[in-house]
Amino acid sequence: MCKVLDVSECGYYAWLKRKPSKRSVETQKLVEQIVEIHNHSNQSYGSPRITIERKARGFQCSRPRVARLMRHAQIRSRVAGKFVVTTHSDHDFEFSPTLLAHDFSNGQLSRAWVSDITSIATAKGWLYLTVVIDLGDRRVIGWSMISGMKASQTVISTLKMALKNRAPRLGTIFDSDHGIQYSGDEFRKMLAQNPELKQSMSHKGDCWDNAVAESFFKTLKVENIYGRNFETLVSGES
Repeated sequence: MCKVLDVSECGYYAWLKRKPSKRSVETQKLVEQIVEIHNHSNQSYGSPRITIERKARGFQCSRPRVARLMRHAQIRSRVAGKFVVTTHSDHDFEFSPTLLAHDFSNGQLSRAWVSDITSIATAKGWLYLTVVIDLGDRRVIGWSMISGMKASQTVISTLKMALKNRAPRLGTIFDSDHGIQYSGDEFRKMLAQNPELKQSMSHKGDCWDNAVAESFFKTLKVENIYGRNFETLVSGES
């Protein structure tokens, strides 16, 4: 083989015993991290999002280098083939007025609660996560995660938990989108039984009115990459 490669025998055996360079070891660790993050994202992350996740973990690396290593390892992002809609606002129920008006100020508990529903892909299929967040301290005071989307399974069970964990005060704003779960008679009946709560609905098509809940859902996805379960996240434990 040495004759074929036109190298000396001593040079060949020296190469076999040579330790990997620092750059090679660093590259190997980087590829392993890329594979880990890519797999935890259900193979949906490309080089930009993988670069962001590595920086969130405290590792600096340029996006071009991540992209180059992904190409070399034949790692590609997989585009989701299905989008699950959680907000069904095409209904005949009445919409409540907008009371929150983008006021997300902190420090005052039970001044305003915000709620939203999102879909989460799991090994058992799509689940629907509903949360109620107190803007006073940005804590999740109520939540449910289930395969159904009925009001009793989502918003009602979540609000029951919120009321158990934290008492509202007179005039507490309960803000949500125009989804049928929040607009339907079943949920409005529950609100009527808790007159301290004043129902508010964000402007249709205005993503900023629900920014706090959306921000939480994005954080949840990042935390999932680190292997922290949902119960740990909402409890505020490290």
